[in-house]
Amino acid sequence: MKVVATSHPEVMLVEPAVFNDARGFFKEMFHAEKYQANGLPGVFVQDNHSRSARGVLRGLHYQLEQPQGKLVSVVSGEVFDVAVDIRQGSPRFGQWVGVVLSGDNHRQLYIPPGFAHGFCTLSESADFLYKCTEFYAPGDEFGIIWNDPGIGIEWPQTDYLLSESDRALPRLSDSDHLPAYRPVDR
Repeated sequence: MKVVATSHPEVMLVEPAVFNDARGFFKEMFHAEKYQANGLPGVFVQDNHSRSARGVLRGLHYQLEQPQGKLVSVVSGEVFDVAVDIRQGSPRFGQWVGVVLSGDNHRQLYIPPGFAHGFCTLSESADFLYKCTEFYAPGDEFGIIWNDPGIGIEWPQTDYLLSESDRALPRLSDSDHLPAYRPVDR
């Protein structure tokens, strides 16, 4: 397993060891001791699975009082996955990182609390897995509009299928509910 910091040191790209042969492949999806040894959480309390069609965009979401760290991956299909630093006072506030996750590249991305998260589907469909460090709290859900010009995410296309609630999200500059930056020693 290889763990690489992105342009945001707290957002980590995980490249698991994949063992291929004529029958297919084998990989560990998660191993608490190995992940902790690489500076990632070893405890997750909730797993989620979503399926999205081509052109679906989900996000940018976060929780404030019960913030979730998320270890995300794609088991089939391909997505463009994005994390945005929304921590007030952070030296990277409003900056984003994006990576392609797919069933073929086997990559995982760890998005820590304090980051908004979203993705768009690039393939006909995509099965997306989330391991979360905290339970989902419906009354604690917030978000930032996906095409906020103040953030400037370079999405692969310009027209997406979004939920009504995602269409109504505010810009980062208009949000009253943002987490505070707390430096963490690694």
